[in-house]
Amino acid sequence: MKIRIIEEYDVASLTDLDINQAKKALCKAFSKRFKTRAKATVILVDEDRIQSINRDYRKIDKVTDVISFEEHEEKGYIGEIFICIPKAIAQANEYNHSLQREFTFLMCHGLLHLHGFDHLNEEDEKVMFSLQDEIMDNIIKR
Repeated sequence: MKIRIIEEYDVASLTDLDINQAKKALCKAFSKRFKTRAKATVILVDEDRIQSINRDYRKIDKVTDVISFEEHEEKGYIGEIFICIPKAIAQANEYNHSLQREFTFLMCHGLLHLHGFDHLNEEDEKVMFSLQDEIMDNIIKR
């Protein structure tokens, strides 16, 4: 698995966030788990940008933490994940864990969506969240 990061939101001052560490750990975990050479893009954005995406594509006019868009037109490319960095920071504080863990979790969540998992009903949620916990527990402590 290969992940390209696009920083629309400047994360240089966030000393408690190592994007490359999250990327490497998740690439390894997903490559092993799904036996895939898939490619994805992760775009780091602010609240205005993610709210605009959420409003335009999901018809929900509010800030969210992560949105993913599956794409299968280009061979091997599975889609894009938008992560709202200010929302990730707020959630890390709210859940009392590191920004590194929150960012890694959001990227993992988005990648699972790009691999066809969802949580629209209780059964699918149980499957997706169980796999999400398994992957996260193997790469970063709670």
